[in-house]
Amino acid sequence: MAAASLWLWRVKPFRILRCPIASGFSSQVPPAGAGQPQLEKLTRSQQQGGIRNIILNNPRKRNALSLAMLKSLRHDLLHDIESKELRVIIISAEGPVFSAGHDLKELTSEEETEHHVEVFTTCAEVMTLLQKLPVPVIAKVNGLATAAGCQLVASCDLAVASEKSKFATPGVNVGLFCSTPAVAVGRSLPRKVALEMLFTGEPISAHDALLHGLLSKVVPEEKLEEETMKMARKICETSRSVVALGKAVFYKQMAQDLTEAYRMTSQVMVDNLALKDGQEGIEAFIQKRKPVWLHTENGTSQWLQGK
Repeated sequence: MAAASLWLWRVKPFRILRCPIASGFSSQVPPAGAGQPQLEKLTRSQQQGGIRNIILNNPRKRNALSLAMLKSLRHDLLHDIESKELRVIIISAEGPVFSAGHDLKELTSEEETEHHVEVFTTCAEVMTLLQKLPVPVIAKVNGLATAAGCQLVASCDLAVASEKSKFATPGVNVGLFCSTPAVAVGRSLPRKVALEMLFTGEPISAHDALLHGLLSKVVPEEKLEEETMKMARKICETSRSVVALGKAVFYKQMAQDLTEAYRMTSQVMVDNLALKDGQEGIEAFIQKRKPVWLHTENGTSQWLQGK
């Protein structure tokens, strides 16, 4: 991951998409050796029209975020991340449970401490990665999201859920406090709401999750696909380089005090104007026409690389 982080924020110039480009790929943990049977594919991924759909694909185990699942998800997130066609990522799940969190069988004393460390370290890397990607990531939730599953929803940039969805951090009930989920949940929800979830393990409804800031939108189940795609397609109409700049700076300024945040973002606004797409957007507005985006970085790499 260290090597990946060096190139993660590079936004190379690329042409405007002329037509949808579809591709599909699946991820799995590589087999231990030649001749051994391949492991079950834990995620499925397909990309079309700039939108990559990543599906958690282990409903028999309630899409538990096992170490293998986390590695598979990480692979699908990073796959061809600098592709000019990629504009948005949607994460969803097969079955009635979005994700039940970590696989508790991996966390027993039968596993070595080193394995436990790898599980939580990998999980933290994946959750942190979501906000470092140069394109928006949308969680599409249709069911229960608990513990690290709830953490995954909270870590995405945007989240759309069906009315039947519920969210919980119930680790306290099995003697394992949801300390790592608390990082993302505590940054998405008011403190007392987050702590009630963490102390009691009781789930909250989709509407309460929306009210308190965990979700972007709640829709009827039959409208979930339509509304999520509507959001994704709207993002695809914008300049990738402008969105990448805005996303990077948004998260950076959130960690700063008010004065420093305004100082930094004032300079970013100036740099944004220097982008070809910054000028194209303004000119298109004045001329009352649709902008023709070039998606070029043009001098904003210092913000995209997190310097």
